[in-house]
Amino acid sequence: MKLLTRIRSLRGVRPGVEPELPEVAKTIAIIMDGNGRWARRRGLPVAAGHRAGTRALRRTVEAAIDLGVETLVVYAFSTENWSRPPREVDSLMDIFGETIERELPDLARQGVRTRFIGRRDRAPAELQEQMAGLEETTAGNDRLNLWIAFDYGGRAELVEAARRLVEAGIDPAEIDENVFRASLYAPELADPDLLIRTSGELRISNFLLWQLAYSELVFVDTLWPDFGRPELERALAAYASRRRRFGGR
Repeated sequence: MKLLTRIRSLRGVRPGVEPELPEVAKTIAIIMDGNGRWARRRGLPVAAGHRAGTRALRRTVEAAIDLGVETLVVYAFSTENWSRPPREVDSLMDIFGETIERELPDLARQGVRTRFIGRRDRAPAELQEQMAGLEETTAGNDRLNLWIAFDYGGRAELVEAARRLVEAGIDPAEIDENVFRASLYAPELADPDLLIRTSGELRISNFLLWQLAYSELVFVDTLWPDFGRPELERALAAYASRRRRFGGR
């Protein structure tokens, strides 16, 4: 029933269509890459890089607020990240919990609404409770929407969407882009205007495969823990210089 309600609400919607190029990208996605390399270059444990990355997230969110961004979605932990050494995964789970307790509450006081996209059933029970609590606490905030992709994979999202349509008994003849979109993890998440990837890697790594179809891509060499307002401003300037045609002329 919930899926059918989503489908009805999205009928007639044409996601991604913009009449004019905005001065600022309203929805930005970021692949926060380079924590491990940042730590190794300094002779520090990988966990130190991840903790530095949480501080980069906070200052980037604050800069995004100042620059007029409305929605920020960040890639925090992928489905593939479970294959990392168990000690690193355990450390990451602890750091996620620390971030929810220490970094995100102040952003909440600044009007940031935080939600999580992806799976959470494989996370420790305490972390699941923290995630749910933060979502509930910030539900009324509207200054900036922060989506944190946790245990997220773009292919897994598409497979799950197809499974939901089958389970809902949707007639194949009725399936179009809006119907399919309604079965995604977060159909209310706007398609990103801009994707930023840090650390110099030139790939999207299974992130938001559906939503990034017409996003502008900016790759920067800066490692994520060193990312901040200057790098965000440069990425926004690059975006503002491009004309988006969405397949037209």
